[in-house]
Amino acid sequence: MATRTLDSPPSILPLYARAAAPLIPGASLLPFVPGRGKEVPEIELELTGVRAEPEAVAAYAKVCGFPLRNHLPPTYPHVLAFPLQMAVMADGGFPFGAVGLVHVENRIVQRRPIGLGEELTLRVRPTALQPHPRGRTFTLVSEASTGGERVWEGVSTMLRRGGGANTGPSTEPKRVPEAYQPKRVSVRGSGSEQGERELMPSAEWRLGGDLGRRYAAVSDDRNPIHMHSLTAKALGFPRAIAHGMWTKARCLAALESRLPDAFRVDVRFRKPILLPGRVAFASRDRDEEIEFAVREAKRQTPHLDGYLQPLEAKTQAGRSNSK
Repeated sequence: MATRTLDSPPSILPLYARAAAPLIPGASLLPFVPGRGKEVPEIELELTGVRAEPEAVAAYAKVCGFPLRNHLPPTYPHVLAFPLQMAVMADGGFPFGAVGLVHVENRIVQRRPIGLGEELTLRVRPTALQPHPRGRTFTLVSEASTGGERVWEGVSTMLRRGGGANTGPSTEPKRVPEAYQPKRVSVRGSGSEQGERELMPSAEWRLGGDLGRRYAAVSDDRNPIHMHSLTAKALGFPRAIAHGMWTKARCLAALESRLPDAFRVDVRFRKPILLPGRVAFASRDRDEEIEFAVREAKRQTPHLDGYLQPLEAKTQAGRSNSK
């Protein structure tokens, strides 16, 4: 796979125009519009000299609930890599556009905290299509490195609905991330199934109807399914839905005081969170690992299941460091 190094971050607005173009009949015949390919193309994009802007990090932290620190929130490198992800999916050889895709699983590996002023090299590449009961999935693999050291990795599994055994907005995935065997969890009071581990809710979050727009403003993720009920309905959802990565970030913010320097955290996005809404957050420590979940507050509809395990950390000087 050849790596293409970019001179500057891709501009988001033109990429969204190309991402939405396949929704227009016949537009996919144009050479620069996604939709002509049958398989995900082999492409890797690289961007060097990336530094997070402190003001942008502060705005992101406010929307997601993170305290201000001298290092990046563990989900923020995903935001830095997002323009590259959009550029990959806007490639003319991609089999479909990015608009309407649903994020169903995400893994983050933080090998050590990333300092607020560190200069990063970002790389993003897609993987091949896989069958799914509600369509097809592929993953976007993102990496952040500095000084030749890989410090952060993200793996996002995306669902293209349609062509499966069933259709509809459910995001229940067929397969779990490699090497991740999730624990079945339920929030107490949900009528849990036998064998599930019950987690006691520790917080309730009231989510406004504008949450999708507020998160879009700090992440540049302006997928129409998150922005407004009208655009979400056009893509098969009854109302706008919360971003999966906001939900994951909000969970990690709630766990912030318990996070080790180096960890791996896998989440499965289950039913979409309709906005406005009210959800319950629950977590439990099990040895050094943490299980957590998000459920609809009243009916206990499952929205997210997560599992975090510590890794051995390295300091910026290269020494081992674990909490």
